Amino acid sequence: MSDFDGREVGSGGGSLAVREYGHPGRTTIVLVHGYPDTQAVWEPVAGLLAEEFHVVTYDVRGADGSMRPRRTRSYSMENLSQDLRVVLDAVSPGRSVHLVGHDWGSVQCWGAVTGTRVAGRVASFTSISGPCIEHFGQWVRDRLRRPTPRHLKQLSGQFARSWYLLGGMIPGVGQLVWRLGGTRMFPVLIKRPEGVDRRPAPTFRQDALYGMKLYKANASRFLRPGESARTEVPVQVIAPTRDLFVSPEQSKDLSRYTGRLWRRELRTGHWGALGPHAPEVAAAVSELVHHIEASAPPTTKMRTER
Repeated sequence: MSDFDGREVGSGGGSLAVREYGHPGRTTIVLVHGYPDTQAVWEPVAGLLAEEFHVVTYDVRGADGSMRPRRTRSYSMENLSQDLRVVLDAVSPGRSVHLVGHDWGSVQCWGAVTGTRVAGRVASFTSISGPCIEHFGQWVRDRLRRPTPRHLKQLSGQFARSWYLLGGMIPGVGQLVWRLGGTRMFPVLIKRPEGVDRRPAPTFRQDALYGMKLYKANASRFLRPGESARTEVPVQVIAPTRDLFVSPEQSKDLSRYTGRLWRRELRTGHWGALGPHAPEVAAAVSELVHHIEASAPPTTKMRTER
């Protein structure tokens, strides 16, 4: 485990648990975790990046050391974006940061950079295994409108990966699964297909139960047109090709939503990107940060998507 300084940042009547790695005077990279994780999932990546950058992680609302609002609407994208904004203002006042999100951390970062809450505060965004809700909804509708064999194959591949959404959306199902042994079985189910040894936090059951509110609070955004969610923030997508939850096909159709887009594929699963493949992820993030900060030309690995 890398050394870090911990503190709490107030937001919306509650607080967020924040960790800072590296030297505060350097370029800041903020890593946002997904569901049902905590900020600890970033430790392998944060430790590598902290050798050169100021790295920040935080528990999103509903997770581990941060506040746990009871109302589902408290987990709306607007509130998540506001949480991110107060973290940015606390750890990097007056200076833009580079965002990296995984799973729901990436989903909420998409919501932030396509909205107004963090306008002018984000220099780049690296998305891992977490699509923008509006973009994903548009991707599905486009393929349903043109049901070619290729589109149907893409849809079937993603729908097979989206089984878990039923637990998040149908009242009572998710709570029942987690309470009847889901919290004990989850690490086992992840280790077998991905080869990743998960050690859930002591708060894992609460994290899982409260985190389901993310799905319910933001479900209606799926019906919005994709063009309503554009950003001028440079975006890098890292697409694990063996992801059991997010199809790599979904991220091949994003160039219309951002001015600059790079996409890389990584031969690993959903959580493998943050564990065994942490060095590749840290290198990709570092390369983008240097490219943006110094206006250096991208390497051959950073292939611009058009």
